[in-house]
Amino acid sequence: MKRLTILLLLLSNSIFAQQSTVTGKVTDDKNNSIPYASVYFPELLKGTSADVNGEYFIDNVPYGEYKIQISAIGFIKWVQDITINKNPQVLNISLKGDNELDAVEVFGNRYKRPDKIEALTRLPLEPYEQIQSISVISEKLIENQGALTISEATKNVPGVYTFATYGNKRESMSSRGFRGIPILKNGVRVNSDFRGTGILTDMQGVDNIQVLKGAASITQGVATDIGSPGGVINIVTKTPKYTFGGNASLRAGSYGQVRPTFDVYGPINDQKTLAFRLDGALERADSYRSGISSERFYINPSLQWKLDQKTRITLEMDYMDDSRTPDVGTVNLGENDTNNIYDLPYNVFLGYQDDRSITENTTFSVRFDRDINDKLMLKGAFYQSNLSTDDKGASLGDVVEEDGDPVYNLRERGYGVSTRSDKNNVVQLDLVGDALRTGKITHTFQVGMDYRTTDYSTFSQSAGGLDLIDVFSSENNHVLPGDIDFGAARTGGAESRSIGFVAQDVVGWTKWLKSFLGLRYSTTTTINGEENTYSDAFNPLVGVIASPWKNINVFTSYTNSSYPRTAARLDENGDQLGNERFDQLEAGVKTTWLDNRLRFNLTYFKINNKNINLPVYDENWVATGFYQKGGNDQRQGIEVELTGRILENLEVITGYSYIDAQYLEHTSFVYGSAPLNTPKHTFNAYVNYTFTGNLDGLSLGGGAYYTGERPINDWSAGPVTHEGIVPNQEPFYVGAYTLVNAQVNYKFDKSWGVRILANNLFDTIGYNAYRTRFINQTDPRTFAAVLNYSF
Repeated sequence: MKRLTILLLLLSNSIFAQQSTVTGKVTDDKNNSIPYASVYFPELLKGTSADVNGEYFIDNVPYGEYKIQISAIGFIKWVQDITINKNPQVLNISLKGDNELDAVEVFGNRYKRPDKIEALTRLPLEPYEQIQSISVISEKLIENQGALTISEATKNVPGVYTFATYGNKRESMSSRGFRGIPILKNGVRVNSDFRGTGILTDMQGVDNIQVLKGAASITQGVATDIGSPGGVINIVTKTPKYTFGGNASLRAGSYGQVRPTFDVYGPINDQKTLAFRLDGALERADSYRSGISSERFYINPSLQWKLDQKTRITLEMDYMDDSRTPDVGTVNLGENDTNNIYDLPYNVFLGYQDDRSITENTTFSVRFDRDINDKLMLKGAFYQSNLSTDDKGASLGDVVEEDGDPVYNLRERGYGVSTRSDKNNVVQLDLVGDALRTGKITHTFQVGMDYRTTDYSTFSQSAGGLDLIDVFSSENNHVLPGDIDFGAARTGGAESRSIGFVAQDVVGWTKWLKSFLGLRYSTTTTINGEENTYSDAFNPLVGVIASPWKNINVFTSYTNSSYPRTAARLDENGDQLGNERFDQLEAGVKTTWLDNRLRFNLTYFKINNKNINLPVYDENWVATGFYQKGGNDQRQGIEVELTGRILENLEVITGYSYIDAQYLEHTSFVYGSAPLNTPKHTFNAYVNYTFTGNLDGLSLGGGAYYTGERPINDWSAGPVTHEGIVPNQEPFYVGAYTLVNAQVNYKFDKSWGVRILANNLFDTIGYNAYRTRFINQTDPRTFAAVLNYSF
């Protein structure tokens, strides 16, 4: 017994002799303490939080070589290899504030998940670790390129393109052949019918833009909600930082553009537990087309409170008021099967002088984050969006005939007024686990619920045949006739309530193999006048991701999304047909290189909608009033993306997409024809080179963006389903175009800088169109200069 006791004591001493301690202090670059910083050994699943003075202590750390990472909100994560031996380690670390632009890549901070990415994925994984195709556009890239619109920013993402601008009033974006995918702000949709006339936003308040392509039905809901099978675009606004700083800028550009902006942030108290941020913009501009102008006011305040080292509350508001002249656009001087779009001279405006489109949008959010321990997090959020639009403007009517022959340059002109009030709310709660172990298996999981409400109302009136104009003439009258005989007012609106329950588990079987399992149950109640409809749906996600080599992830997945909008349609027996369904297969490779500086993604997708609730027609193509299950709408293709830094001073973003979108089977459209406004090919390439040595402070950037030809309308097999459709007549294709942009940036010192922007350098004319009602030109060549002061 005595010998056994001695042996145990020796063994105990030997074991404890193989462990050591790590201590230190975390400060900022001005030697101020950073309270509650996180200190963590990922390989050991061991860590702690610094105290209020930034000091930390970790004991019982086994001998060996490990990575240690130290992070704090508002600072760039610090990662380094460390050797633990018998000598106690003293590690004092100074963190840089994340306002240091030189530490931010064009695709975001390489060591930090994009802000609010969990609002879309609801999992604590990097984009390249996700089983879905995700692209992130950073604040730095938006600033470098001088992007002022959603389309200017998202043209850096392959397969994302402008669906329509509806008279340059708003932006509607598409992906993978699906019309008008949802555009969110901080995780909440802005327009309850995302297929409608799109939204506007201001880039001054944008921290990053996240593009999730493919079905988001698991995390975001059914296809009529924001679980669109084409994907979603999430615009993330800026949030507080715990280091003081900011900037102010003045942009002046072509056609009278003047745009001052400001951004200021920092801690409010000495303990750095309370921080704020406030940024905003004013803008006014004319247009290349005479008679058109715009004005905008934007402000984005936010506040964050760290109740303790594990709990954070973030309050945000985003407000924009935009007033602009809608551009009725140009016309096609021919039949609907011939592309003869008239290049309308810039001194010709086809609307009325008082035409105006006013958009007011306010979004609010409250986020609550609680770290239960190193592995479990509780996340809660409330999001609200209030959108109102007031449009008054001209419209172009039918072609005028003389002696029975069409005269395509002569058009009747009408006038319309419309308003929309749109309110959207989301409450979201999630319990998230990060790399929990059950034996040798790890689980990164999420269990949560969301409750969404929408309430919108619309009003519109229109009058046709007010006067006659000649598109060839610059002498058309722009005064609205005084006595307008409006037709009957049209009103619409609906309310909806939906509840979703979602669970996901990423199971790490080995270091190189993971499986994704997810399930969502959704219910939707729609109140439309005197009619209430109810539907529910289960949507699964299954997938596998393998890492045969370090930094290479190969994945494949299946998911589906439900479409209850047409579920109440009746068949010939009077029975409801129920939900439609989209099935999606996706596979690809995601890789990272050069210490996460460079990323390459290759994705193949195939999406089918086979059980559509289709209208039934008689032999004369007259609708019978009942519907049938059938059809097959298919979208398939590939997306290739290379993003990051090839060299430390050479940034690149390149991408290509091929989209094969077809009505394989349909009761209304020609088999094999493509949906309107769907290009088969898109391509983007951007490079930015930063000089060193004698030219330190100078950087040059440039990009080329190609959009392939696309049909202006759907090709009808017989019925007239939408405006501008001529039965059995193949619609013409809008021509392909390539836009080339260039930028020159020079920093005089750490405070002052100037940027010169040249957009559409070769003055290429391209068009976007919505059927035959709006045919709008892309902006011609423009120049702008931005003077920036940072502090």
